[in-house]
Amino acid sequence: MLKYVHQNIVKISLVNELDIVLAYKRAKQLTQLTGMAIPTQTKFATAVSEICRNVLEHVGEGTIKFSIGELERSMYIEALIIDFGRGIPNVEEILKRNVIATTGKGWGIANAKKLVDHFTIQSENNKGTKVYLLKKIPANHPPINKTIVQGWNEYFSHEMSISPYEEIKQQNIQILEVMEALQIKQMQTEHQMDEIKALHENVTALLKEREEANLLLQKMNKELEDFAYTVSHDLKAPLRNIEGITRLLKKFALSTGDEQVSLQFDMLSEQVQRMEKLITGILSYAKSGRQNLEQTSVNVATLLHEIKDTIMIPEGISIHIGQDMPMLHTEEIYLRQIFTNLLENAIKYHDKTEGNISISSQQKGSFFEFAVKDDGPGIDEEHHEKIFKMYYSLHTSGVKDSTGLGLSIIKKITSEKGGKVWVESKGRGSTFIFTWPAE
Repeated sequence: MLKYVHQNIVKISLVNELDIVLAYKRAKQLTQLTGMAIPTQTKFATAVSEICRNVLEHVGEGTIKFSIGELERSMYIEALIIDFGRGIPNVEEILKRNVIATTGKGWGIANAKKLVDHFTIQSENNKGTKVYLLKKIPANHPPINKTIVQGWNEYFSHEMSISPYEEIKQQNIQILEVMEALQIKQMQTEHQMDEIKALHENVTALLKEREEANLLLQKMNKELEDFAYTVSHDLKAPLRNIEGITRLLKKFALSTGDEQVSLQFDMLSEQVQRMEKLITGILSYAKSGRQNLEQTSVNVATLLHEIKDTIMIPEGISIHIGQDMPMLHTEEIYLRQIFTNLLENAIKYHDKTEGNISISSQQKGSFFEFAVKDDGPGIDEEHHEKIFKMYYSLHTSGVKDSTGLGLSIIKKITSEKGGKVWVESKGRGSTFIFTWPAE
């Protein structure tokens, strides 16, 4: 119920069904004039018609009065429906109903309550019933003064008599429009369901393909492990033979008193031991898998000197190992593979007969940062990301044996260890940097 009312706009006597149609129309017109959205207009008009129909069904006659007023500092349209029947004895029970029903005695009140912003009902035994329906006017609507309300009143009083056929026809058109919109929504929903079904089928097919691919990958990994085991085992036999021949030749050299030759045989024996150690590492890698590789104490400086002694270094190329190399507890075969690949690349892609390659290290937080720097031709910035992709090669002139796998393997290894790898190059020279966990 409104605390302050400007004035009444229009009053309608409720005697027959045509009066309900007229009340519905006036509710729609007023909500439209006050700037309410179409769904809000329909809700208010429906609430009005529900209560008016209750009056005709249960009492036979009554009145409805529309007003503009204020409640709690907001403007509202009020519809007051009055009848002089016997009253409603179970009003509280009716108001507690939560389910909107389309039929059934007393359901009109519960339905109407859900469609308005404020609902008040007063009913006394044999004294009739008053129902107040309030709908809030949008705050951005221009002020509504008495002159405007008077204008609406005059407009309604001079409006042509309502045609039941035309009004019901208009309502039916609105219902058809709503039904059409619902049908479109239903079609869209069905289309989305079809897409979801197709997506589900695609996902199922992809999961099946992934399972088949995993089985194939497991088979290939098993074959690769068997191959690595066989090759490693077969390589050890000739190495033992070389080591045995080396010992015999060393004894012969010592018997002749040629100590210089004896020293050369010592170096050869050392290289054989390093090769056997590498083969053992490969065999362990193949048999145990990457996740189960044994971690050992690795002196990075010693490892770099071993790599330096095992790779082919042209006479004019110098490799300098920094003095700040750490001691790590990690998988040696990983670091051996990374440094070997970076050093061989620096040599392979160098465009001069003389050059320098340096290796440095520094700790940054929980990671060591290793850098392999050369004074070669450099790498254009557009290739800095691409070179770490599988099978990508710069196709440098004179280099034909690049597989494009080395740097991608380095990226994968460093990623698995929680580190990263990148290249820095501006003009001549390139620096490949990778991070490795300190612990």
